[in-house]
Amino acid sequence: MGSQEVLGQAARLASSGLLLQVLFRLITFALNAFILRFLSKEIVGIVNVRLTLLYSTTIFLAREAFRRACLSGSAQRDWGQTINLLWLTVPLGVFWSLFLGWVWLRLLEVPDPNVVPHYGTGVVVFGLSAVVELLGEPFWVLAQAHMFVKLKVIAESLSVILKSVLTAFLVLWVPHWGLYIFSLAQVFYTTVLVLCYVTYFKKLLGSPKSTKQQTLPVCRMTDLLPSILRNRAFVNWTEAKLTWSFFKQSFLKQILTEGERYVMTFLNVLNFGDQGPVLLRTYCLYVLLLAINGVTECFTFAAMSKEQVDRYNLTMLALSSSFLVLSYLLTRWCGSVGFILANCFNMGIRITKSLWFIHRYYRESPHRPLAGLQLSPVLLGAFALSGGITGVSEAFLCCEQGWLARLAHVVVGAFCLGATLGTAFLTETKLIHFLRTQLGASRLADKMT
Repeated sequence: MGSQEVLGQAARLASSGLLLQVLFRLITFALNAFILRFLSKEIVGIVNVRLTLLYSTTIFLAREAFRRACLSGSAQRDWGQTINLLWLTVPLGVFWSLFLGWVWLRLLEVPDPNVVPHYGTGVVVFGLSAVVELLGEPFWVLAQAHMFVKLKVIAESLSVILKSVLTAFLVLWVPHWGLYIFSLAQVFYTTVLVLCYVTYFKKLLGSPKSTKQQTLPVCRMTDLLPSILRNRAFVNWTEAKLTWSFFKQSFLKQILTEGERYVMTFLNVLNFGDQGPVLLRTYCLYVLLLAINGVTECFTFAAMSKEQVDRYNLTMLALSSSFLVLSYLLTRWCGSVGFILANCFNMGIRITKSLWFIHRYYRESPHRPLAGLQLSPVLLGAFALSGGITGVSEAFLCCEQGWLARLAHVVVGAFCLGATLGTAFLTETKLIHFLRTQLGASRLADKMT
């Protein structure tokens, strides 16, 4: 595969991943808005905070390090050993689901069964769904290593859409099922996701004349199952050691990035009261800081030596303690918004440390990558003007003046959004050039294939 083709495939993979995330968030937002018309906010809160956190933590701890280790380097490897290593995610997932399930049921406060019935069943089923998803891990890694972009898009989109349809149907027809609805939909989602990958590879490996099949390191479905290898170790021990190294990094990353949700789970803070608008405005600031931290910390980790990464992780571990204390204090002071403010503080510290590293890294170089953080004064003015206009619109048109006034408020917001995007298009020329270049590389790769 040539360099241009690899670049195009990588661009398509990144863009499809971004579009999928946007699609999933929109679907989740719409689904939650629909569900709240039929179910209590306590049930929705338990699902979105506690049960989803149980599922995501189990999945993350069981597979993240394996994915990073098995996808690092070239696709040319002993895939028999790699597949054996990947199947270890299943027993590891069983362990984490049992352990975390015990924590969720025994150490955390159990919700009132009259308000949130079937909580125990929800914990068990969400843990089971994580194990089911891990059954497709060898197929997922093989698809990623060979950049089967369409498979990822179709599998994840189909599973999310079908899960949403099933959830909406059950909420509409049997709302008294409560957590049973979400538990059934979650298992259905992971089952469909795994079946999509299994079905694709079964069909692909059954077509020996396929070009894609000829590039794969496996010839039949049994090659994707764990097996005893002749004259070779069961797993590649270098890969296994790399997995352990990534696991230590991932464990710390999970604590730092999911800190807010862990605190909410352990302190049982689920009721946001009347802080909705303030909560959302504060969260917008948090999202901005998340975006900046994602870029700066990504470069920092890539450029650091192993010793620097270890020191950085220790620093972040110390900061996580202060984050927990600050979360507790701010929550008592300003309620649920305190969680977001504490996270903003955490992100600000991490961004500052990354910016300092990048500044020192390029100190002797003519390049100044941090200049990209400086927005055009015209664009900053557009942001300020849009904020002012929408603020006035909210005061006079939203939200007790009737549907016509609300619609006018939405139109004002849409106009300000369009004007701001247009200003960004005209002023952020380097960003627009970069996007055009990447899209051009992706289209070139499509023509070559």
